[in-house]
Amino acid sequence: MNPILVTGALGQLGSELLAQLGGRALGITRAELDLANLDSIGPTLRRLHPAMVINCAAYTAVDQAEADRETCFRINQHAVEAMANACNQLKVPLVQVSSDYVFDAYRGCQPRTETDAVEPLGIYAQSKLQGEIAAAHADRHLIVRTCGLYGGGARFRNFVETMLRLSDIHSELKVVNDQCCTPSYCRDVAAGIVHLIDGNAEGLVHLTNSGSTTWHEFAETIFAIAGRNVSVLPITTEEFGAAAPRPSYSVLDCQRFQDLTATPLPSWKDALARYLAERPAT
Repeated sequence: MNPILVTGALGQLGSELLAQLGGRALGITRAELDLANLDSIGPTLRRLHPAMVINCAAYTAVDQAEADRETCFRINQHAVEAMANACNQLKVPLVQVSSDYVFDAYRGCQPRTETDAVEPLGIYAQSKLQGEIAAAHADRHLIVRTCGLYGGGARFRNFVETMLRLSDIHSELKVVNDQCCTPSYCRDVAAGIVHLIDGNAEGLVHLTNSGSTTWHEFAETIFAIAGRNVSVLPITTEEFGAAAPRPSYSVLDCQRFQDLTATPLPSWKDALARYLAERPAT
């Protein structure tokens, strides 16, 4: 049987998917398939002829994207277009990982469903939406929106690891308190994706841990569970002053996932506690 091809094999989500899929999957790294090289995508996929492509690779430098629009769109949109075309030629499904950032202009406080209007503001957010549109041109496609991914231990860059690293050198940190979302453990998201593909799910599906929090509360909870004595001061998004817009409310409604898989989603607090207990220190 041909393997499931996972791009972004060295990333925190891609590596977790490979671990859970085991011998069913083949990972491919940036060194083997650079999504910025659009002409290489079709030939590489045709040579490998996978049973399915799960695209975990992406341009994720949210603030840098504001000054690097061309590269961001090349990887997050045009590379996905090339993948969709190749998947159609091979008659295999494409799974595209997307982001809660497609809702970054939303100012309400109701969890977003798959049918809600998207309103991306920043370059990264716009590119991820265009990636969804590109993936939907695959005859068989699954688009998974998720949020605030963390996992894999200290070698990765994510919010949890950043907080732990900063707590080694600071006893006081300032963290944004006016952005509400659901940070999600890659192990749980990967397990959810496996449930979806094993059930032959298609279309657009939201997949995060359950519940919601602010980044400020999330930081406080990280330090409480990790037993670190750090004072976390709340600040506004405006005070933080990032180059790119951030969603003020991007909690995703995951009812469709639960309907499709009959699988409960662990809470973000439960997920965080498991991650901190399991994470590799290096």
